[in-house]
Amino acid sequence: MSNTILPADTYTVVNRTIITETDKKIVTTLYQPIIGHTAVSLYFTLIDDLLHNEMMSKEETHHHLMATMQVKLESIVIAREKLEATGLLKTYVKKGDVNNYVYVLYSPMSAQEFLNHPILNVVLYNNVGKKEYEQIVSYYSLPKLNLKDYEDVTATFNTVFSSVKGNVFNENDNIIERSEGKITLQKHIDFNMLISSIPKNMVSDNCFSDSVKELIESLSYIYGIDELNMQMLVRNSINEKGLINRDELRINCRNFYQFESGGNLPTLIYTKQPEYLKTPKGDSSPLAKMIYTFENVTPYDYLKSKYKNGEPSVRELKIIEDLMLNYKMKPGVVNVLISYVLKVNNQKFTKNYVDAVASQWSRLNIETVEEAMEVARKEHRKLKRKMDAKTTSNKTNSNSEKEKLPSWFNKELDYEELTAEEQEEIDNMMKEFS
Repeated sequence: MSNTILPADTYTVVNRTIITETDKKIVTTLYQPIIGHTAVSLYFTLIDDLLHNEMMSKEETHHHLMATMQVKLESIVIAREKLEATGLLKTYVKKGDVNNYVYVLYSPMSAQEFLNHPILNVVLYNNVGKKEYEQIVSYYSLPKLNLKDYEDVTATFNTVFSSVKGNVFNENDNIIERSEGKITLQKHIDFNMLISSIPKNMVSDNCFSDSVKELIESLSYIYGIDELNMQMLVRNSINEKGLINRDELRINCRNFYQFESGGNLPTLIYTKQPEYLKTPKGDSSPLAKMIYTFENVTPYDYLKSKYKNGEPSVRELKIIEDLMLNYKMKPGVVNVLISYVLKVNNQKFTKNYVDAVASQWSRLNIETVEEAMEVARKEHRKLKRKMDAKTTSNKTNSNSEKEKLPSWFNKELDYEELTAEEQEEIDNMMKEFS
């Protein structure tokens, strides 16, 4: 959400479901390894705001959340977005002098749904590891019960109760019931193209149901499979009845990803720069547009934009993943690092070079795009002075090759103008990613 949230902004919690103790256990054992403990803490705190099983809380301020959870408001916003992304929460806002938010709570998926979900199940396995995953599955598995020699003697309703005349009964249509939020994805698969690529005699009329399309979208997202490869994987998963074998499709997609990534499975990362770390809008200078691009493009898309007709390699994507997971770098900062390394390292995105820069930026706790750009400028000037000192006796060598630097080096944010070529590069990226 683009609007800035303040401690004085108010919120009201609305309950749209029935949250049981089993639901809370599911949130901690299944959701927490994916969304983190702060998001889970926020979920339970919002539940606690509904005292005595009320359907709606009294109005509170976000300062109340900060004091209760003992975390910064920025962390609460990120936690809230993770709850929204996984279907546990919906957020509505009414803007004014003091903004008022409505937080609508939903139940988690059942353990059966979660552990068969094409995205969440894979990420859970990757995040907790094989041993822990098997323990979780065992906890939620039904015990094996052999009833072969038993007879079902369960009484039916009409053998126990009789129907007699009674008072007029009015139906209640506004009673609370269990309600689960859904995970939604932006659509990026062209199903018209996918379906037309498969011979009609291979599929039945109801092959591509809504649920099958949803599965394909989910698998394409979590495994990063493009339309062309997905066409092949779908075709290889069609059974003799002309229907898609869901289990086989999932296995095919997983095997395809593991082959491409050296046996690894995917995880989830916060893909774009958090709103609270973005530069305030209003500046329309060329360099401000570059900052906007760094802040609003995913590292994958930014690196991909450097390839004219190709894709980043699996090795390069692994480097980006390490930056965000191991170094805890913000996406916008990763984009600046990509820009810097490619320019000063002769367009080579090598792990050793990236790790050297990332280690320093991590120690300096760099979180914003402008901080990253500034530290890159300072470090490069320092390095350049050392190199100049070594080559003062050999002017020919020192002037033989003019170093290429990112367009934002040595430029003042508000006043410097970019060249026409640099401006065109920014405009092209803005069209594609903004």
